[in-house]
Parts: sequence; C-alpha cells; structure tokens
Amino acid sequence: MKYEKLLARFLDYVKVNTRSDEYSTTTPSTATQVAFAHKLEAELREIGVQDIHYLEKNGYLIGTIPATTTKNVRKIGFLAHMDTADFNAEGVNPQVLENYDGKSVISLGETEFVLDPAEFPHLKNYQGQTLIHTDGTTLLGSDDKSGVAEIITLADFLINLHPELEHGEIRIGFGPDEEIGVGADKFDVPDFDVDFAYTVDGGPLGELEYETFSAAGAVVEFQGKNVHPGTAKNQMVNAALLAMAFQAELPAAERPELTEGREGFYHLEKMEASVENARVQYIIRDHDEAKFAARKAKMLEIAEKMNAELGSERVKVTLKDQYYNMAQIIEKDMSIIDIAKEAMENLGITPVIEPVRGGTDGSKISFMGLPTPNLFAGGENMHGRYEFVSLQSMEKGVDVLLEILRLNQNVEK
Repeated sequence: MKYEKLLARFLDYVKVNTRSDEYSTTTPSTATQVAFAHKLEAELREIGVQDIHYLEKNGYLIGTIPATTTKNVRKIGFLAHMDTADFNAEGVNPQVLENYDGKSVISLGETEFVLDPAEFPHLKNYQGQTLIHTDGTTLLGSDDKSGVAEIITLADFLINLHPELEHGEIRIGFGPDEEIGVGADKFDVPDFDVDFAYTVDGGPLGELEYETFSAAGAVVEFQGKNVHPGTAKNQMVNAALLAMAFQAELPAAERPELTEGREGFYHLEKMEASVENARVQYIIRDHDEAKFAARKAKMLEIAEKMNAELGSERVKVTLKDQYYNMAQIIEKDMSIIDIAKEAMENLGITPVIEPVRGGTDGSKISFMGLPTPNLFAGGENMHGRYEFVSLQSMEKGVDVLLEILRLNQNVEK
C-alpha cells in the first residue's frame, strides 16, 4: 500500500457519527463534530503538526506544516469538512472489497440492497481496485472523511516519512456543517493565513471545480381565509390553492430533474399547506449572475401579481442569498487552477473541469478573499447507502496534493 495508514484512518473516521443538524442553533450544529475535531487534534499532535488550535467561534480545527524550503513561495491551505449528510450515520460499518472485478454485483452487508453495475455503470472504472462501501444500513461518510484522511495522510507523509521534501508553509483545516450550508459562514481567513487554498471535497478521480451555482433560498407564505365550506362562496380564500397557483406560475421545465450543466432551476423543496395557511420552501440556483437575479425577481413578481389579483397582501416572499459562483473570484487568477490541472496531468490523471451543480465551502471562502477551488476526494454515490470510494482514488488524492506542493516550489512570490 502506497500510504500505509490511509485506509486505517479512513475506516476509523467513518465509524464516528458526525451528521450535522440543520435545525440546530449551535456552531458546530452537533456535539459529535466537536468530539471528532478533538479526536483529530490528538492525532495531529502525535504526527507533529504545529500551531494546532480549535476555534470555538467557528468549529474549525487548524494546524500548520512548517515550510522546509528557503524559497519565498506561496502558502497553501487544504480544507475538508467533518460532518456527513442527512442520512443514517449511526453504526457505520464499512466493508472492504479488494480487487473488484469491475462487473460483479456487490452485496451491501446482509441487506437486500446491492451495488449493481447495470444501475451504477461507473463501477466498471474500478476494476482491480479496493472499494470501501456501506453495509446497506447507513451512508459511508466518504463525503468528506476521504478528504480528511487524505490531508492528514499528507501531513504524516511530509513530517515523518519524507521530511527532506521541500515545500512552502502549509495550513490544514477541518470544519463543521458543510452539508447544511453554514460551515464556512464564520471561517477566519486571517487566522488561516495562506495565499490560496483547496477544499478536498470533490467526487470521483480527476474532479477539479471552480465554478459553482449561485444560490438562494426562498420561503413563500400564503395567508388564507377559512370559513365553513357550505357558506364559502365569495368568502373563502384557500391558502393551499394559492400555493399551487404560485408554483404553476414558475417555468415548468426549470426544475432540477429537467436541467443539467449550467442550466439553473427552481426547486420546490418543502410544502406545508392548509386552507388557512401555507408555507412553501424553494431553493433557487443558477451559474449566470444575471439569470440568478432574474430568478429571484420572478418570485417577487409572481407574489406581486397574485396580491394585486387578490386585492390584499396574502402572498409574502422572503429571499435569502446562500452563496455565489466562486468563478467570479477564481477567474481573476487562474494560476491555482492551472497548477492543480498540471499536477493531475503529471500524474496521468485526466482533469475533469465542469461546473458544479451545487456549492462547496470554497464558494463562501472565496468571496471572503481567499480563492478556494475544489479537488476530488474520490467518493461516489454520496449521501446514501450506495456510497463507495476507491482506496486507489484516495491515494491519488494524496499524490495530487504532493504534486501541487512540488509545482508551487517553482512559483516564488
């Protein structure tokens, strides 16, 4: 095995339940993430990482791998998140399948669930590799404990196995609550103190992402008027029907299940409705800033039109921006994309540079002044029971980090 402790680290990490909680009012949102951060803190101290500190204000664990070069090179940061998504994360029992043949159906523990190449054709990409998958009852947590394991393996490799390798100062960080979209809200850019960073939080081998959606959330509230249906004529206002009418005003084809690539959408995420009151929750996404603004304006226009027809203010839209397309920041200096792309190509990895139909912590951090694109961590089918990751992909993830550091030696400030 190229990195002797990588697999053991990953298997250890995924067994810890660090699921975040969107309804929590604390940072981090769950105590399990705090405990996991302190577990990692102890490991980093044993490895010899310097200036390790846990920031109570934002839940980030930060550490430094000191420079070993005399060159004045840029300082690089590597980040991963500790939490997992909203799927069962208690009792994760990872299964290790060596030398997968690329065509067999994989049983997920003792459950009826399987990984079938007919349903998941990308399994053929992993012939001869070691796969780690679930037992069918939980998610795996490769998102993003693969990234955590890769960064800590990098630290161990540089400090204890190959201290002779020259590199600039490296900062590493592990944060909370990425899966609920608030993890980077309190990120401390001055404390992290690097010239640029990468989140190690992408999917399959080769992913290199610097273009994301811009995102907003919309809550639409409808005030009805409930009277006895027997005497309701010209009196009743049905809030549930108002909610349906609002949805009908949105472009029918601009939904997640009908869009791809850079196409944006409106996504009706949740609805609670009765005659008296209705509340509908949307997420709004687009890569293009003008189209993003137009989508938000459309929601307000529909409400205004409905209120005019109703003769009273019965429809209220509350919009909240969540994050923005980090390409607006990254494209000002593409050198950090170029160096990552070159690192992959040097290792025989084909870079997969596509717009992300979502967001990452790097979206928010980039707009805080620290350009932070996203690198692959290796996981597939994330956020559920069909999640798996290849050990070889994780090893190549560490390889890419090392190659980025090597190439950075050629770029003095």
